[in-house]
Amino acid sequence: MNTTRDKEVARGDRSDRGCRSMNAETLTLRLFEALIDGDRRNARAIIQNQVDAGITPESLYVDLLWPTHEMIERLFRSDQLSVMAHNMATRLLRVLVDQAAASLVTDSALPMRRVLAMCGPNEESELGAQMAVDLLEANGMEVCFAGGGVANDEILARVNETQPDVLVWFSSQPTDLPAIRQMIDQLHEIGACPNIQIAVGGGVFSRAEGLAEEIGADLWADHPLEMVESLVHDAAHRAPTDQRTVGKVKRYRNAA
Repeated sequence: MNTTRDKEVARGDRSDRGCRSMNAETLTLRLFEALIDGDRRNARAIIQNQVDAGITPESLYVDLLWPTHEMIERLFRSDQLSVMAHNMATRLLRVLVDQAAASLVTDSALPMRRVLAMCGPNEESELGAQMAVDLLEANGMEVCFAGGGVANDEILARVNETQPDVLVWFSSQPTDLPAIRQMIDQLHEIGACPNIQIAVGGGVFSRAEGLAEEIGADLWADHPLEMVESLVHDAAHRAPTDQRTVGKVKRYRNAA
């Protein structure tokens, strides 16, 4: 698919987000177009203009960077965005996220929670996870982010060694689910860290209602800011034992 078509699809996609202001939608579309063109100078200028206008780094994440990330992944997943455009957009967006992260201010007044964050092995999962991790850290949490492709036995060893308060796992693909489900089951079976809270997020969970509950997660969120709020305000929440329905695979296929 050519870039012109990619942009036309994106313009039509705006109608699905009526809750966001026209200004935010326009900025998202402008940034999206710069990203899929690989226009690094224009993309940086869009972000810098917002900074110069007094927009906070957290607002940049919530109102511009994350919605743009979602648009890129939604269109790519439905074969409405070329591989070339997706790759350029994802890599350039990561550069912008790194720049915005440097300006985030940590709120030291919030209660400190120690978080071990993991994600799926693909680029889109890691980028989405990075944005969420940045916001968690800005909200006073101590985060270790290991990314994707880490074997479950290594994750278990780390949990046993460091005893984190929370294990957060971000995923955008249904193929990640067996490993996440197995990890949750192993944590409960061996009791290496009995008080740990397990939270999941990412596109695969937002596309399949009830999936996070089925695999036994304590908390789940569709948006990084929702994840922050859940971990801050629902620290005591744990899933009941009968919530997990291990062995069901129907929703995993539906999440594709």
